[in-house]
Amino acid sequence: MTRNLTCRSSVYSLSKDHSPAIHVQPGERITIETYDCFQNQIQSEKTEINAIDWNQINPATGPVYIEGADPGDILKVKIDRLEIGERGVMVTGKDLGVLGSYFEDFDVKIIPIQDNRAIFDDKLSLPLNPMIGVIGVAPEDEEVNCGTPGAHGGNMDTKLITEGAELYFPVFAPGALFATGDFHAAMGDGEVSVSGIEVPGEVTVTFDVIKNKSLSYPLVANEEGIALLVSKETLDDAVHTAVEQMAELLLPHTDLTLSHLTMLMSAAGEVQVSQVVDPLVTARFFVPDHILKAYDIQLF
Repeated sequence: MTRNLTCRSSVYSLSKDHSPAIHVQPGERITIETYDCFQNQIQSEKTEINAIDWNQINPATGPVYIEGADPGDILKVKIDRLEIGERGVMVTGKDLGVLGSYFEDFDVKIIPIQDNRAIFDDKLSLPLNPMIGVIGVAPEDEEVNCGTPGAHGGNMDTKLITEGAELYFPVFAPGALFATGDFHAAMGDGEVSVSGIEVPGEVTVTFDVIKNKSLSYPLVANEEGIALLVSKETLDDAVHTAVEQMAELLLPHTDLTLSHLTMLMSAAGEVQVSQVVDPLVTARFFVPDHILKAYDIQLF
């Protein structure tokens, strides 16, 4: 039986002080409904920037208290199903995104979702890559607004976070206090305009708690491989930390020297950029699955 959590249970920050919206057991599935990142406030391309309540941006549905999840554990989240709405929204404007200095006005674009395509205009429809922008647990210290990523997850805007993926989060608070939102119908690496194709939606997830193992940063796994997700003030710092943490994670599971593992990561690993427009930027280091299989690496 799958339980449901509606978007009426929304938070605008991830915090160990939030009261749980629902309690679940490890192994239990739950379907979570979400608003879009604007809390569905934008209904027209004529919407002006001052008509939006910017205190209601990036709502995340939750938090979900997972029984048995204790600080120092790892929370595993399997994305079983991801469904998105039929209407997407994109924005850019002054001081928004990479090109924000070029604009004076706020611009809104409504993008219909039809036949598994995003209708950008009468000349172009884009393939969908439905993915989750905000997903994470309560941080270790003070609350963090849902628009800011960190070691707890949050607004990582990583296109690998999609149906079929498994995510692993460090647990900092009893119950982990998981929440998610900010779904996209499509988004390229970088999210350079400050938005993907923003949509409401529903996600069905299954939780598990991993004892006696730990992580410092979120990790995502899919059929293609694994990636460590690191958010820092600069892209350089995010990249360096992601590479260092991946080396520390893999080395104990191989008979390689650190120098040979470093060579292997340079030959077959990939530095990838998730987003460069949030208060902290997010990079990931990806290792293909065939490397894990060759060395019989089973992390969890």
